[in-house]
Amino acid sequence: MSAEASPAGNRIRRIFKGLGLVLGGKAGAGLISLLYLLLATRYLGPADYGVLVLVHAYTTTVCGIIEFPSWQAILRYGAEADRDGGTHRLGRLLRFGAAVELIGGAFAIVSAMVLAPLVGPHLGWSAKALAFAPFYAFAVLGSVRSSPAGYLQLIGRFDLIGLHNLVQPLVRLGGAAIVIGFGWGLRSFLVAWLLAALAEFAVLWSMGLWFAARRFGPGLWKPEPGDVRLENPGIWRFLIASNADVTLRDLAGRVAPLIVGWVLGPAAAGLYSVAQRATVIIAQPAQILGNTSYAELSHIVAEGGDGRSLRQTVAKVVGISLLAALPVVLIVALLPQAIVGLLAGAAFAGAAPVMVVLVVARAIGLIGPPCSAAISALGHPERSMSANLFSSLVFLPALPWLLHSFGLMGAGIQAVGQAMLASALLVVLTWRGSGRMR
Repeated sequence: MSAEASPAGNRIRRIFKGLGLVLGGKAGAGLISLLYLLLATRYLGPADYGVLVLVHAYTTTVCGIIEFPSWQAILRYGAEADRDGGTHRLGRLLRFGAAVELIGGAFAIVSAMVLAPLVGPHLGWSAKALAFAPFYAFAVLGSVRSSPAGYLQLIGRFDLIGLHNLVQPLVRLGGAAIVIGFGWGLRSFLVAWLLAALAEFAVLWSMGLWFAARRFGPGLWKPEPGDVRLENPGIWRFLIASNADVTLRDLAGRVAPLIVGWVLGPAAAGLYSVAQRATVIIAQPAQILGNTSYAELSHIVAEGGDGRSLRQTVAKVVGISLLAALPVVLIVALLPQAIVGLLAGAAFAGAAPVMVVLVVARAIGLIGPPCSAAISALGHPERSMSANLFSSLVFLPALPWLLHSFGLMGAGIQAVGQAMLASALLVVLTWRGSGRMR
């Protein structure tokens, strides 16, 4: 028993070590984010803060639908290349992944520019926000950075990913202080958030390129001839399915603020954004946990591990995550008004009830990322995509009706229902898929 438990224990330690390194940066980022939230909400008020949130949510939603991140392919096929000593194969894979992602990012920017004048008026944007929205489309670049992140995960540099998490909130905080100091308005806040996104892009790509260049040398820019598709069988199918999975998994969280703004107006969107902010303490670790789990689970599959090892790893990761989230849920449930007052002030008191429900939904959603990571590591991201698609199709179309019927609380009801259904489906798919391993 101890001989079998030791490798599983080591895997769990590596997963949570990676999580801890990234969360170190996230913890600092969270404190800084709290500071700029305190400044922005009190200075702008619910309506203007709601417009700021809606412009950003619109841009990230367009980006999430159109962009083509490649980090999962880099981790899955990169683990195989590392195992086989295929340095040039890995170099070609990195170039391929970067090219695919950057082209997808360019399409996302153009799409966000074109659609902004059509969508903005329905979301209650002011004239200045509408005029600046096409320029804000370049904030898409803040999300176009999965290729360097994937490579840093592959080589175990989660510490650098953690440090990178400080970039965006530091720029936003500095920008907010300058804007308030000079008495500027909403458009200046948008400029600050745009600069933060561009800084995110530049810093992580610089980190990834630096370490890749040190390892591959000239081979990074001019690797030996080879066909990425032949060396990595099924890579296009995997890329398409994994990206569809990520898009659908995150779609509800991205679209929900836009639907709230469309149905209830910018002020309600501002309240909803503050309520969501309290869930970050659970949501961000969940996302990171999925990423760090994926790196380790990919190695289990690449090394020929059995289904029992995979299931044990996933079960332990989920169990520890749920136990860690329980105190957060209890604190938010007991002190919702105090937390909202601390985050945004008395003007946002209406966010407190829905905040409690959203935190519960996020806690339930902790089950999903490790299961999705396991399913993708097994080479079947389309199954995880199907689960997320089905749960989105069931609950997301109901959100406008829920908002009309229950007000802002309708968004919380939708979030809980979708989290429960998606988590249940992903658990079943993980156990069935791992059962087919030797």
